[in-house]
Amino acid sequence: MEYCSKERLQDKITTFSKFGATAGGGITRLSLSAAALQARAEFCSRCKKLGMDVKTDDMGNIYATLSGTEDLPAISMGSHLDSVVKGGNYDGVLGVLTALEAAETIATNKLKTRHPITVIVWTNEEGARFDPAMMSSGVITGKFDRDAMLAVKDKEGVTFGEALEASGYLGDVKNRLSPEKQMAYLELHIEQGPVMEAEHLKIGVLEGVVGMVNYEIHTTGQADHAGTTPMKMRRDALHAAAELICMLYDRLSKIDDELVFTMGRIVAQPNVHTVIPDDVRFTLDARHKDPAIVQQVVEVIKGLPKELEKCAVSYKELWSRKTVHFHKPFVDLVEKNMQELGYPGKRMYSGPGHDAQYVADVLPTTMIFVPSIDGHSHCEEEYTPIDDCVKGTNVLLNTVLDIDKI
Repeated sequence: MEYCSKERLQDKITTFSKFGATAGGGITRLSLSAAALQARAEFCSRCKKLGMDVKTDDMGNIYATLSGTEDLPAISMGSHLDSVVKGGNYDGVLGVLTALEAAETIATNKLKTRHPITVIVWTNEEGARFDPAMMSSGVITGKFDRDAMLAVKDKEGVTFGEALEASGYLGDVKNRLSPEKQMAYLELHIEQGPVMEAEHLKIGVLEGVVGMVNYEIHTTGQADHAGTTPMKMRRDALHAAAELICMLYDRLSKIDDELVFTMGRIVAQPNVHTVIPDDVRFTLDARHKDPAIVQQVVEVIKGLPKELEKCAVSYKELWSRKTVHFHKPFVDLVEKNMQELGYPGKRMYSGPGHDAQYVADVLPTTMIFVPSIDGHSHCEEEYTPIDDCVKGTNVLLNTVLDIDKI
């Protein structure tokens, strides 16, 4: 078995935590912002010092490659460097830094690989500045139209295309990830949830990313004066929405223990404390690996009453995704290396989305999870102990070396 350097990995984490650092110990590193460009420059500098060839594609994705001994497609690994507002120092960036550490271990230990080894930095994974999330991996895997994505504007009116052009990372379409140039993709990520820590696990062996649906549910009533309209004569859209939320919670809770669902956004109009709400919309996000369970959620939504508390009820699907299953031979290799290294772990599915789920449509792909303390993510409290980061890197490194033998 091969092992990475704890000291080098800690140095990487500490260094990158300075780019976009917040007062609360986290980072705000929006895609293609000044802080993101600093992080990209540091990444490219470190790669070039290792003798890696650094290229970018037409979406600004970075590909840093160590040459192999044979003319073969590369084994790739990576994640993203951008963050949400007041995010943490591990979401995404840890996947880049552990991949870089694995590559550095191969280079410094003079481990010969048949295949080139490529570390990828995806542009605008979070979608916190430019919507949607996973924009650039989505473009190169055919999920999004490039021209439409270049036209997306941030809150300041800057388009993604303008920011990309100004960044200096606009490259050539011929450098895009493809089955001709890459033969595998691996992504290490924090769990972003509490399960692994609660079960004292160090490695999550990812079998895939769960499917999900996202609906908006709409209630329509009548706006009237809050002080003069008797309770029995009201058409209160917020009251109807509250009843629906309780109804959904009760019905969905009975479907399956592994189903997770969230009513995460609610907008009430006219949003004035002296006016009865006449228009309320709230979202329902539901996730499960089994498509049949997700379909049961849809049937529950379709079974909602058309009228409640004298208010009209309607719904519409905002978006959905199917369950993505990762490449089983690679999943098996991750589990094998976890066991041979003596780390406790288990097979699991990811609830959040990742670039890997798009890449899985064009390349054999898998992921590795490491624990998140208290389950925190997308916040400044996000944290994974260095020893757990090292364990994940060791599994990643040895899995890459095993794939190289295929």
